[in-house]
Amino acid sequence: MEPLSTAQVFSGVLVQFTPVWIGLIVIMGLSAYFKARLSLYGRLFDSPIGMIGLGLVLFWVLTALFADQIALFDPLDQFRALKNKPPGTLEPESEIAALFGGDNLGRDVFSRMVHGSRTVMLIAPAATIFALMVGISLGLPAGYYGGSIDTTLSFVANLVLAFPVILLFYLLVTPEIRQTAIPSGLAAVLFIIPIVFFITFFYSRFSTRPDVLWFYLIPTIVIGGFTYLHLTNIWNPTGLRMEPNTLNIFVSVVFVTSPAAFRIVRGLTMDIKTRDYVAAAQTRGEGPWYIMLWEVLPNARGPLIVDACLRIGYTTILLGTLGFFGLGVEPESPDWGMTINQGRKLLRLYPHAALPPALAIMTLVLGLNLLADGLREQSLKD
Repeated sequence: MEPLSTAQVFSGVLVQFTPVWIGLIVIMGLSAYFKARLSLYGRLFDSPIGMIGLGLVLFWVLTALFADQIALFDPLDQFRALKNKPPGTLEPESEIAALFGGDNLGRDVFSRMVHGSRTVMLIAPAATIFALMVGISLGLPAGYYGGSIDTTLSFVANLVLAFPVILLFYLLVTPEIRQTAIPSGLAAVLFIIPIVFFITFFYSRFSTRPDVLWFYLIPTIVIGGFTYLHLTNIWNPTGLRMEPNTLNIFVSVVFVTSPAAFRIVRGLTMDIKTRDYVAAAQTRGEGPWYIMLWEVLPNARGPLIVDACLRIGYTTILLGTLGFFGLGVEPESPDWGMTINQGRKLLRLYPHAALPPALAIMTLVLGLNLLADGLREQSLKD
């Protein structure tokens, strides 16, 4: 059977991504229509760079959501007829074309690229949010109080930042460390911080209104505690848990990126605490944590949102690097970095195996950077 032509491969790719195109049209159309009501996100549609970045990011988000509908094969299935075959090769039994060809084990490159987006979209945004939560929880008191608290927390943050990132990741994710209590110990410490943050967040605002306070505290404690016990595997009656490799990578990303978030929050807090509205809150007799969480933090949201976009991009690159060195998730998973590493061994002869995941990482990181530029441009107009 003759392989598909280049035009047929291109049209086939476009057809397979139909759910993504529909989702993009719906989301972008509704967002543009209601942009006047969407604050900073709505103003993003006044920035061409921001819209391009948003489109690229949404493309991969929707690809991760609809991966099962987009992929033509199971990413782990091996077909002898597809081994190192070029794009457009037909698999004899199913007569379905491998749009990007097959790798050295006969797996469909297109399906592995599509399913690989799920790993990135599950870990990178969630780990970035956790890192920001840790950075906010520690950066606010460091910047607001100063003194010994600031000195101690800044020293610890600088200590982590001074260590080579790749080497630090290697030490945290290497198989020898996985078998120790270090990853689970870090998870137990880091994952409790967001729960404490939200409890403090609500208590600082509603401490004088117990009925409203418990309305927020009970769901926070129940949901947060249940999630915490499952993630750390302290108590897991349902059997639902994050894979050990994924958990280690997640904890490592949070640990490594938190100090940078801490420094940004600390700097913003030191600047904002000198503003008149903070002095007015102090004059009203508001407590320090109320001022930090309800006066300082809302006015730092613009830079933090921009930083979050950039940090997701950095995390995507780190995940790809870990996968390239064989320290990513499960060995046979369609992780982009792992796929690039497997394809680069025959890169001169069969470049089709390594190029799609490499371009996927490039376009996602480019989209996040453009999105951050658009958000920064619009936030400066506030």
